[in-house]
Amino acid sequence: MKRSNCLCFLMLMTVTGATWAYGSGSSSKACAKPAFSHFTPAENAEVAAGSSFSFTASANTYPNTIKVAVKGLPVTLKVTPKTEGGFQVSGTIPAALKGDYARVAISADAPYDCKGDGGWLVKIVE
Repeated sequence: MKRSNCLCFLMLMTVTGATWAYGSGSSSKACAKPAFSHFTPAENAEVAAGSSFSFTASANTYPNTIKVAVKGLPVTLKVTPKTEGGFQVSGTIPAALKGDYARVAISADAPYDCKGDGGWLVKIVE
């Protein structure tokens, strides 16, 4: 009797292990958040109010969802597709900001309801 119990237990473990190897069978897609890079001017650089800035957004970014605010003030953007993928985004730092640090805050959407954000800090001189 002990031998048959051991054999049943071994077969049960083998079948269960094989089932777990295939995962849950879920077909949900992974969220790949938009990424931002190549910030110009560089982090903590001194810039004049009204000067331009730019950055690159990843290829999975929906270009019409890219939003930028500098110290809470919205910025008008120019979004251009890049030949190697992604988007070149440029704008101008609001002229009203002077003599303080300001964060260039970026937000955008990507497929499967993925939201991403990023940004960098600049010092606005008078």
